[in-house]
Amino acid sequence: MTKDTGPTLDTQLWKPRSVAETRALYSGWAKDYDADVTGAGYETPARLAAALAAESADLTAPILDFGCGTGLSGKALAAAGFTTIDGTDITPEMVAQARALGLYRELTVSEPGTAPPAGYAAITATGVVSLGAAPPDTLDTLLGALAPGGVLAFSYNDATLADPRYMQALEGAKARADLLSEAYGPHLAAKDMGSTVYVLRKR
Repeated sequence: MTKDTGPTLDTQLWKPRSVAETRALYSGWAKDYDADVTGAGYETPARLAAALAAESADLTAPILDFGCGTGLSGKALAAAGFTTIDGTDITPEMVAQARALGLYRELTVSEPGTAPPAGYAAITATGVVSLGAAPPDTLDTLLGALAPGGVLAFSYNDATLADPRYMQALEGAKARADLLSEAYGPHLAAKDMGSTVYVLRKR
């Protein structure tokens, strides 16, 4: 795929699509994904990892990188000091790229809509619950997998922040969890796109 010109990093990326279409998109993008998004100034993974680290008492506790993709989010978590990182994603080609990094304790290919395993101290979803990717009710699924006191860190990009369905899901999540932090900042700097990073603690 040509960088910055195909459906990867233009407005076509942030639109509703079926699970099959999403999987096909990221399957075909896996090899070029890192170069494309880092070339566009992808800052959300580092921002989210730092926000979560600021709210975490034990950086050695197991953490799940939900929708880990090629592992850019896992690299950011490791750089922030987290030492026990598992990952899961619906796209085998993306998981293969993440596996090559050698930083995850465990990596799995998951089925869309299935709840992650319980027992993690924290779950992250970096750019995952968003228009054109995971649906709004994914927030409820992720909170459900956490024990009381568990932490969920996730991000909404500009297109997602403008979608009432995702904002309604966020309000529902806030009814079950305490908002620890919320910060708007750069997402894809070269595209002049921002994102809000949220950190919630389940009650």
